[in-house]
Amino acid sequence: MTNRISDDLLTQCMHCGLCLSVCPTYALTGDEKSSPRGRIRLMKSVMESRIPVTDAFVNEMDFCLDCQACETACPAGVKYGELVESARIFVESSRKRTSLKVFILRKVVVRRRVLNFIAGIARVYQSSRVDRLVLRLLNIASKNLYNKARQLPKVSESFSINTLPEVIEPKDEWRGTVAVLTGCVMDVFFADINKDTVDVLVENGWRVVIPKDQVCCGSLNAHNGDGITPKGLARKNVDVFERTAAEYYVINSAGCGAFMKQYGDVLANDRGYSERARAFSAKVRDFSEFLVQTGYKKPGAHTCKPTAYHEACHLVHAQKVSSEPSEIVRDVADKDYRTLNEATWCCGSAGIYNVVRYDDAVKLLNRKMVNIKNSGAEIVVTGNPGCLAQIASGAKKEGLDIEVVHPATLLSRLYKANGSQ
Repeated sequence: MTNRISDDLLTQCMHCGLCLSVCPTYALTGDEKSSPRGRIRLMKSVMESRIPVTDAFVNEMDFCLDCQACETACPAGVKYGELVESARIFVESSRKRTSLKVFILRKVVVRRRVLNFIAGIARVYQSSRVDRLVLRLLNIASKNLYNKARQLPKVSESFSINTLPEVIEPKDEWRGTVAVLTGCVMDVFFADINKDTVDVLVENGWRVVIPKDQVCCGSLNAHNGDGITPKGLARKNVDVFERTAAEYYVINSAGCGAFMKQYGDVLANDRGYSERARAFSAKVRDFSEFLVQTGYKKPGAHTCKPTAYHEACHLVHAQKVSSEPSEIVRDVADKDYRTLNEATWCCGSAGIYNVVRYDDAVKLLNRKMVNIKNSGAEIVVTGNPGCLAQIASGAKKEGLDIEVVHPATLLSRLYKANGSQ
């Protein structure tokens, strides 16, 4: 993470155009500048001072979802995700933009006490009649604000970092120790998934450690042009997770896992942390990836409903994890498994993209919902909180009786149905 875009990365692109067919924003506009190779040309022009940092340039960098589908398609191995994130850091350092988004990411999300306090207020608000009254008023005053407000998921009744013990021992067999990240967004909105994650790991013989002094992974800030805050968070998590002496660090959020696997790169120039960060990243595993690689108990029960799997961008493209979660879903769905067309196409969530660029995100969500409806699925499984919330909001908006669940929730539920837990 520097304030300059790497010349080596910029010149790696061959401009072959194989990225065009998989780029969601290019599909929306058909405009070359909204494609990966088009944006790379723009970045190169800015770095060579042939064009200034214009509003149009900034808009293109923000318009990108950073889904990294282009990386999967690229024959030259261009690290486009690193390029666009470097471009956003360059923009922030050049313009020093201040906004509500910057304040929330740098002053709220990364501070657990502040985040939990605000989330607690939001929980009270959501459980009161005021919530419905405000939505009605927004629906009259501003359709745009109304749509943004109604897509906010329910705040968890309690936060898992506070309710789960720091150490949970397996009941029978003991296979080793894993440490689990509870996350920030994950804990605020999906604390139950953290509990399901722990239950499944314990059921499979793992001793689970949940470090109480862990912090936000830093991914949201890194994806939005902050080149400083994520480094501090990475250092803190390296310190904290090292003390657990865990063999693996299991992450149930695709975005968090992808970024934590990059800690070695994030802290590459930090003498005190570079080696430790590389060792840290080598231990990071996505939840589904970990279960399949180490082996897990088959639930014995099945979903008994048409079930499809949506591949979160930062799992399939950034982490290159695809077969493992798909294998779990196929196992638990059995004959009820349904193939989802364009399963690897972005749903439009992309961190906070669906908030700051709502109209563009909705177009992508609509495309995703068409594919889900055509699949006939009644259960959609995905391993990222943003995708969970985005697809659930799409189902609610269209009045569809579709449940959107995390693989951990599905496995935990089926273990209980089979009498394992």
